[in-house]
Amino acid sequence: MNIIKYPQQSEWDSIVERPHLDVSQLNATVQSVLSDVKAHGDEAVKRYEEQFDHVKLDHLAVTEQEIDEAMTLISDELREALHLAHHNIHAFHEAQQFESKQIETAAGVVCWQKSVAIEKVGLYIPGGTAPLFSTVLMLATPAKIAGCKEIVLCTPPDREGKVNPAILAAARIAGVSQIFKAGGVQAIGAMAYGTESVPKVYKIFGPGNQYVMAAKQQVSLHDVAIDMPAGPSEVCVVADDSSNAEFVAADLLSQAEHGVDSQVLLISISETMLQQVKAEVEIQLERLPRKEMAFKALDNSKLVLVHDSDEAMSLSNLYAPEHLILATDNYERLSEKVVNAGSVFLGHWACESAGDYASGTNHTLPTHQYALAYNGVNLDSYCRKVTFQHLSEQGIKSIGPAVVCMAENEQLEAHANAMRLRVNNIKQEEKQR
Repeated sequence: MNIIKYPQQSEWDSIVERPHLDVSQLNATVQSVLSDVKAHGDEAVKRYEEQFDHVKLDHLAVTEQEIDEAMTLISDELREALHLAHHNIHAFHEAQQFESKQIETAAGVVCWQKSVAIEKVGLYIPGGTAPLFSTVLMLATPAKIAGCKEIVLCTPPDREGKVNPAILAAARIAGVSQIFKAGGVQAIGAMAYGTESVPKVYKIFGPGNQYVMAAKQQVSLHDVAIDMPAGPSEVCVVADDSSNAEFVAADLLSQAEHGVDSQVLLISISETMLQQVKAEVEIQLERLPRKEMAFKALDNSKLVLVHDSDEAMSLSNLYAPEHLILATDNYERLSEKVVNAGSVFLGHWACESAGDYASGTNHTLPTHQYALAYNGVNLDSYCRKVTFQHLSEQGIKSIGPAVVCMAENEQLEAHANAMRLRVNNIKQEEKQR
């Protein structure tokens, strides 16, 4: 981990910079796979499953019998944990439901919005180094609340053609409509274009490796919407003398174990705490089953010493982290200064793991500084707002002359005429009365 003490503001841009990868060859590979899936459907998906996931599949769809079996394979403890997490995620997202209001903007002019669910959504769930069954709950639960008619899930199978049972159990609990054995770029292509088995969807959600992310971005240009642009996962922790070094180190490592391209950033107001955290990271790292992966991720990570909490929060806001942990006694005051972050964890007890699994907030969040402009997945992610307006004769009188004037000045005569006809019609009727 790189230690940086009291950096000048001119150095901040380099501190918040994420690792850069040469994706030129990657994008070409992704485009080739997507084109093949678009042209050859199921046959191409099966072929890539055999090539990349080393499994020969007769059918892509997961059967009800396979899901029934999965429910018996998970432990009672895990089943209870899934139900608890689903309950909390459901409660948090249900509270986000939109309430429409009719507004009379002018006499006789009434406008309102209606929230309409996206009819078909696709969920991508990684199943490689870590089968993310928690993401099934995070993505399918709000989709179900929103009223999406079709919730399609793609996830890679193992070499025996089986999907991780916890993924299938979570899918049943959350109300997924259809599940398919497909991973990587081929899964994104299948949902974007549709195949003989996999329905075409209107929006794709979910995390993945750099190939999956590139595929999502490519299909979003012409074929389907996506939840957000994303990169490797990341966390920023703000610490001071009141922090618990053991907790902070654990939080940094919980992020680092996601993958070798993950990034962690510690911003400390206390040099003593910074050194204690560094020592604790080294101790805890040795106990991790995924320590090799976490160790490589720490190469991308930084421990930064700053003068005060204002400077700490300014640096954090520039970093715009996916996860922000304010591991201090004065977290309430610091939270008021948060401008850019995906999800914020307040105090010594709110570890990122809580939000990743069971507190109720969504863990699908903007990374790679996209929190400057994007928010994480929420109920609105699965809805569109359709606007309505009704004009009476009084409405024409209220805004008609202004509309005609503006259209004429934009030199759009047909626009002007559409309103002018109505204005004149009302004037003629009034003369005849």
